[in-house]
Amino acid sequence: MTDSKFHLERNWTGKTAHRAAKTFFVLAAFLFALPVLGQDVGPIQGGAPKDDNPWSVPQSPPNQPAPQPVHRAGAAPEREHYESAITRDPPAQPVEQIIQKFAASEDEFREERDNFTYTQDFVVETIDDNDQPDGEYHVRSDVTFTPDGKRYEQIVYAPPPTLERISLSTQDLDDLKNVQPFVLTTAELPKYDITYVGRQTLDEIGTYVFDVAPKRIEKNQRYFQGRIWVDNHDLEIVKTDGKAVPDIRKGDSENVFPRFETYRENIEGHFWFPTYTHSDDVLHFRYSDVHIRMTVRYTNYKRFRVSVRLLSPTQPIPDQPASPATPAQPPSPSQSTTPDQPAPPAPPAAPVQPNP
Repeated sequence: MTDSKFHLERNWTGKTAHRAAKTFFVLAAFLFALPVLGQDVGPIQGGAPKDDNPWSVPQSPPNQPAPQPVHRAGAAPEREHYESAITRDPPAQPVEQIIQKFAASEDEFREERDNFTYTQDFVVETIDDNDQPDGEYHVRSDVTFTPDGKRYEQIVYAPPPTLERISLSTQDLDDLKNVQPFVLTTAELPKYDITYVGRQTLDEIGTYVFDVAPKRIEKNQRYFQGRIWVDNHDLEIVKTDGKAVPDIRKGDSENVFPRFETYRENIEGHFWFPTYTHSDDVLHFRYSDVHIRMTVRYTNYKRFRVSVRLLSPTQPIPDQPASPATPAQPPSPSQSTTPDQPAPPAPPAAPVQPNP
C-alpha cells in the first residue's frame, strides 16, 4: 500500500485548519455550557474513559493470569476463543519429517483448491483518529469455471473506491492471491528457514508451531514471514500470522504491507481451506502513519471437479471422493448481488495507483 506526498500535504493542511476550527467550537461550547454545568447534579453519564493505546491489555485481578483471546482455527474469528501457552515439548516425530509431511499435504491442498469454486470478499479501510473508517476499497468476486473448465474470477460487486490516504499497488493484489492464503508446498521449502517453536492448543486443536522466514530476498519476488500453526493430526496448516515481505522503498515511493492473520477451516476430507484473513495495523510511511483494517472472507466453497491422479501398480487405491457438487454458475449481469442491492457496477479498470 502506497502513500502519496500530495495527499500527505493536503491532509496535514486540512488537519491543521480542522483542529483550529475544532478548538474554537469546543471553547465556545464550553463557555456556553458553564451555567448548565453548575446546575447539573447526578451521576456521571457514560462509561470509563477509553484507552488511547490500542495495544494496551486490561490488567487482571491479583494472582489471576490474564486470559489470551484467540480466534479458533476453522471458526469465525469475530468470536473469541482461548489458546494455551506454547510449550517447548518435542514433537511426536522428527521435526524435519513433520515439515516434509505438511509440505506434501500442502501440495495436495493446492491441487484440490483449484478444483473448487468460492466467493472472495476483499475490503480495505483507512481508519481516522476517532477509530472510524474514512476511506474504503471493496471488491467481491466469484472464483469459478467456464463451461469448458477454465478457471476465472468474475467481479460481482465493486463500488467506486474512496481511499484517499493510501493506494493499492500491484503487489497488494498479488499478495491477496498468493501470500495471505499462504501455502507452503514442497517446491517452496528451499526458499525458507523453518524453525520449530513448540506445541500449542487452539481450542481443542493440537498444533505444532513453526516460525517461517525467507532465506534470501530475490528481486521482484514476494514472500511470507511470520508464524504458522500445523494441525498435529492431519499435518495441515490451520493458521498463519505474519506479513508479506519485503516492503518496497525507492526514493519518494513507498510500498508498505500490513501484518495479517489467516484462518483455515476443515472443508472436505483432511483439507483445511482459508476462510478468513484479517489485519488491523498501522503502516509507517516516512512522513505519516496510516491506520488500516483489511478483511478477506472466502465463502461458498463448492467442488467443481475431481482430481485424477495416476497410481503405480503398487499403490493402494484411495477411498473414492464424494460426488462432485453442481457447478456454480456465474451470476448474470442483470442479477443483483443481494436482494437489497442494485446490479453491481463495473469493476475498476486497474488497481488504484498513487497520485503524482
